[in-house]
Amino acid sequence: MSLKILAIDTSTEACSAALLLGDEVRERFEIAPRRHSELILRMIDELFREAGLTLTSLAGLAFGRGPGSFTGIRIASGVIQGLALGAGLGVAPISTLAALAQGAHRQTGSRQVLSVIDARMGEVYWGIYELDASGIMCATQPECVARPAAVPLPETGTWFGVGSGWSEHGEALRQRLGERLGVVDPHQYPSARDIALLGAQAFRQGDIVAAEQALPVYLRDRVAEPRN
Repeated sequence: MSLKILAIDTSTEACSAALLLGDEVRERFEIAPRRHSELILRMIDELFREAGLTLTSLAGLAFGRGPGSFTGIRIASGVIQGLALGAGLGVAPISTLAALAQGAHRQTGSRQVLSVIDARMGEVYWGIYELDASGIMCATQPECVARPAAVPLPETGTWFGVGSGWSEHGEALRQRLGERLGVVDPHQYPSARDIALLGAQAFRQGDIVAAEQALPVYLRDRVAEPRN
C-alpha cells in the first residue's frame, strides 16, 4: 500500500520535516539549536507547496516522540496535535532512538545498532536495535535511561554505535561494551526521513493514535540535577 505521510522531528539540535510519497521521500533538515519552533512550520509549508499537496491529501502524520530535549519533543508533539486535529488524521508516534537506528542502517547497512542520546546528568538514553525481515530496525530490549557504566548489554556480535551519547560518554560506553562495540558515529541525528519510514510501517500495522494521544515520551521525569 502506497502511503503519503508527513513526519517531523525536533528532539535534538536538528530540526527536520519529511514527506513520504510512496517510495519517494522529500525532506528538509537543518542543525539549528533553539530555532525549532521558528523553522518547523516553514519546513512543512515548503514541502507541501513543492509537492502540490495539502494535509487532506495525507494518510496520516508521524513525529519523533522522544527521548531527547524535553522542550524539543513538546514542540513536535504540539505541532502534530494541531495538524492532526485540524485534518482529522491519525498519528504514529516514533521513538527517536529507533529513528537513529533506522538512519544508521540506511546510511551504512548496519544490521545491529546501539542508539545513544546524551540525557545529561551523567546519563544516556539507550536503545538496542536489530534489522527485521522487512527492513525495519526493531528494539530487542526496552529503551531506557541509564548511567553509561550500567546500560543493558546487547547479545553477542559486533554492534554499530550511533548518536550524540557517544561524544559525551564514549569511553565509559566502550568499557561497558568491550568487544561487542564496532564502529561509532557520534554525529548522526534523528531524521524525519526515517521517522516517515517507521511511521508508514506503524500505519500498515495499525499502530497509530488519535491527535490528543500524540504525546511526548521522556523516559524520565526530571530535568534538574538531584540534590545530595
